Amino acid sequence: MTQLPTLAAPLPDASSRLVVAISSRALFDFEEENRMFDAHPDDGAYMQLQLDRLELAARDGVAAPLVRKLLAFNRGCDEKNRRVEVVILSRNDPVSGLRVFRSARAAGLAIDRAVFTRGRSPWRYLAPLAANLFLSANEADVRDALDAGFPAARVYPQSRAAAASHPDEIRIAFDGDAVLFSDEAEAIYKAGGLHRFIEHEVQHVSRPLPPGPFAPLLRALHALQSASTAGSAGAALEVRETGDGGGIRADLVRADGPPMRIRTALVTARSAPAHERAIRTLMDWNVGVDEAMFLGGLDKGPFLREFEPDFFFDDQTRHCDSAAAHAPTGHVVAGIANRLPAPE
Repeated sequence: MTQLPTLAAPLPDASSRLVVAISSRALFDFEEENRMFDAHPDDGAYMQLQLDRLELAARDGVAAPLVRKLLAFNRGCDEKNRRVEVVILSRNDPVSGLRVFRSARAAGLAIDRAVFTRGRSPWRYLAPLAANLFLSANEADVRDALDAGFPAARVYPQSRAAAASHPDEIRIAFDGDAVLFSDEAEAIYKAGGLHRFIEHEVQHVSRPLPPGPFAPLLRALHALQSASTAGSAGAALEVRETGDGGGIRADLVRADGPPMRIRTALVTARSAPAHERAIRTLMDWNVGVDEAMFLGGLDKGPFLREFEPDFFFDDQTRHCDSAAAHAPTGHVVAGIANRLPAPE
C-alpha cells in the first residue's frame, strides 16, 4: 500500500509562535529567472524556465540564513508546538512553486506551507496567517502589507550574505524612527531641522514614542526568546570530569543541540540628548534591546559590519544602501521618508 505523505501540523495558537511570510525571491536567488519575467509580459517563458530547472535547486537568497536560524528554534519541539512557522507567500504561479518547495527541501528548510498567486499581490493572506513579518523583493507588496499593519520590508537581494560567526544566535538590527518608533519625531526633524528636533525630544522625553511598524516584531522576538529560555528547563544535566584534576563539571545540555538565542540592536541616527526618549520608550514597552548605537549621523554600515546582523531594517534608502554592503538589509517602506507623491 502506498503511504500517504504526512500532513502539515495545524498552526498553533498565534500568541505562542512567530510567523514569517517570505517571498520566493527573498528566500532563494531567482534573480536570473526574474529578469526573464521582466523581459516577457507573458509569464509562459518564465514558467517554462522554472519547469526546465525543476531538478536544479535554487541557491540561497538574502533571507535564507535568517530563515534557517529561525527554524532552528523548533529543535526539540513536536509538530504541534513549533515556535516558528515560515510560510512562502509569493507572486509565483503554482507550477513554479514546485521548484520553490523542492529548493526548500534541498536546502534542509522545514517549510510546508505556501501561497502562490500568479502575479497578484499576496499581502491579503498575511491576516489569516497571523504573520509577524513579511519579507519580499516587491516594493508594492511591502507597501500594501505595511498599510495593512504588518511588519514588512523590501529585501535587497544583492545584500552581503550574513556572517557565519554566530550559528546559535539570531542578530537583528533596527533603525529607530519610522521603524521601531513612529515617524512623529522624524517629521519634526524634516520640518524644523535638527535644533527643533532636539528641542521637541527634550520637551517630550517622558512621553513614550508611538510604536512604529516594527514594534510588534520586536515584541514577538522577545516572546520567542522567552519561550526558548523557558524550554531549556527541560534540558538534561550532563556531569563529567574536568580532566584537570579539579573535580567535576555539570552543564545543562540539549540532545538536539544548543538553544538558539536572539540578540537585538537599535542602530539610530539619534544622539544625546535625543537618545533618552528612545530608551525610555523601550522601557515603557517593557521590551529591551541588547545593544544601542546612537550615531548622530555617522554612516551605519561600518557599525553593522561589526555587529554582524542576520538582518537590518531601516526606512531610508541611503542607510539601506550603506548597510547592504555589510549585511542583509530590508527597506521599511514606511513613514514620511517614503510617502509617494500625490497624483496630479
